[in-house]
Amino acid sequence: MGMIQNDWLNALNSEFSKPYYAKLFQFVKEEYNTTQVFPPADDIFTAFHLTPLSQVKVVIIGQDPYHNVGQAHGLCFSVKPDVDIPPSLVNIYQELHEDLGCYIPNNGYLVKWARQGVLMLNTVLTVRAHQANSHHGKGWEQFTDAAIRALNEQNRPIVFILWGRPAQMKESMLNNPNHLILKAPHPSPLSAYRGFFGSKPFSQTNQFLKNHGIEAIDWQIENI
Repeated sequence: MGMIQNDWLNALNSEFSKPYYAKLFQFVKEEYNTTQVFPPADDIFTAFHLTPLSQVKVVIIGQDPYHNVGQAHGLCFSVKPDVDIPPSLVNIYQELHEDLGCYIPNNGYLVKWARQGVLMLNTVLTVRAHQANSHHGKGWEQFTDAAIRALNEQNRPIVFILWGRPAQMKESMLNNPNHLILKAPHPSPLSAYRGFFGSKPFSQTNQFLKNHGIEAIDWQIENI
């Protein structure tokens, strides 16, 4: 696992010395040594690398990484440029099109969002190939909860987008009145029609940022 180098290190440094993290590190190391795990080890902390704590404007919370070959690269919902767009992201793009008029691109590579201050954080950062939730309960949740607490403590306004029940379970940690919390069903095909479509998270986010004098997000992912 490549270490976090930017200002997230100050916020999360104490986690690395806790007993749970030592166990998590050994578990993850053994998994990478003995089976196929996603994302690639160097990509585990990509969300933190691309979006420093001081630059976070928006937080999108996912569950665990995509578990098929070549998909996961450390940002929730995002896939590498040459990978088919997964169904949940297809629905995210559809809502983005309806909400802001963005065209639907030919790729699911969301790094552009991350570089503008959108932290795309899974609550679990690794997964065994083809086994969803296989690294659940091993310690990642404690680590990412520490990141969410650090975000909650920021005095500047941040938008938290919570899609689906696992993400919404983090709402109790978000008690800072500076922030905006947007909740909707998960964008997966199983639940998107229960209220994800029509929830307008992108326009609501940009309006909130503008109201607080913060530059809005350019949500358009371009064709490659």
